[in-house]
Amino acid sequence: MFAQALQQYGGVGYYPAPDSWHHAFDALRNMLQHKRTKGKMVVFFDEMPWIDTYGSEFVAALEDFWNAWAAQRDDIFFIACGSATSWMVDKLVENQGGLHGRITARIYLRPFDLDETEQYLRGHGCVWSRYTITQCYMYLGGVPYYLSLLDCQHELSANIDDLFFSTSARLAGEFQELFNVLFKDAESYVEIVRLLASRREGLTRQELAKATNSGGGSLTRRIENLERCDFIRGQQQIGNKKKGIIYRLSDFYTLFYLRFVEGVRRRDRPYWPLMIESREVSVWQGLTFEMVAMVHVEQIIRQLGIAGVLTNVCSWRSTVGNSGSQIDLLIERSDNYIYLCEAKFASEPFVVSKDYEEHLRNRMTIFREETKTRKALLTTFITTYGVKPGIHSAVVQREVLLEHLFLPASV
Repeated sequence: MFAQALQQYGGVGYYPAPDSWHHAFDALRNMLQHKRTKGKMVVFFDEMPWIDTYGSEFVAALEDFWNAWAAQRDDIFFIACGSATSWMVDKLVENQGGLHGRITARIYLRPFDLDETEQYLRGHGCVWSRYTITQCYMYLGGVPYYLSLLDCQHELSANIDDLFFSTSARLAGEFQELFNVLFKDAESYVEIVRLLASRREGLTRQELAKATNSGGGSLTRRIENLERCDFIRGQQQIGNKKKGIIYRLSDFYTLFYLRFVEGVRRRDRPYWPLMIESREVSVWQGLTFEMVAMVHVEQIIRQLGIAGVLTNVCSWRSTVGNSGSQIDLLIERSDNYIYLCEAKFASEPFVVSKDYEEHLRNRMTIFREETKTRKALLTTFITTYGVKPGIHSAVVQREVLLEHLFLPASV
């Protein structure tokens, strides 16, 4: 296949199949040397991890090709691409051999945010509301491939039924395939993901080490790789910049799969259109909307009008008694203000009850006592359609609406 690629791009009639990767790179060098073109020549290797089979000496041959020849030229632009994150990190990013320090830049292909998801769906003829697009985001996240499977001529619930619960569901088996492709020793990564899925409030590294009976560099590497792939998200606790980072599962497909898809029998009759109205799904959407807010912090900060102020995004857990108090999203300003954020997903304006107002005020008191902060505390609600005015709504001092999460990210 490599010889065929050389033949195609080299513009020659025949290239003999090389018997080793050293000879393959020699042939590539020879082709590039005789290529008459202006400007840089781009060499693009797609899915490089799968080329590096056991005993192939692919990486050693790549090192020789780059160091002995390509690095001496100013017209070679080499792009290494691969979905197996652990291989890319071990063999290229953190290479301790001949490729150490050779990378010029890394391209971070992040998932779409809500604005980009809406643009993508609108471009494919989708007329769903932003409320429905947000529900879609909770199920599939901002992964273009998953979004490409949607049929916008049908309702979202029918699409989810088809993709996950029908007898021919295309995404029902995606979970195991995904981790096996991305990581060596995939089960050790899945173990961490399952733990975080069961603890939506998140876990610290110490708690993960205890729960998995592991630690040291191996656990650190797995956490780092999961973060690089946007499966998990780490957030420091207020007042503790180095220790006590809380990790949460942030991949929406995985959150949805582990909660509702795994173990469910495929069927011919509609399932999700009936489930969507259940309290179980309603509660899950409320919890998942908190993560939607957390991955759109930039938009929240812009809507609050503090984009020009130095801010620190963090979390807080009560460490005294059995209060169980926790705030998943805090925005601490450098000028003596802290936003205590609450995310609420509802199909109508949110009503603050007497009991909930009391809960918020009590938690604020506990927070102030434990953190010893003297900064002004601003209770901030992130909701779909705002907070309904009432005798208990005065506890809410700032508001961010769903439409504000659809603001374009800054470039």
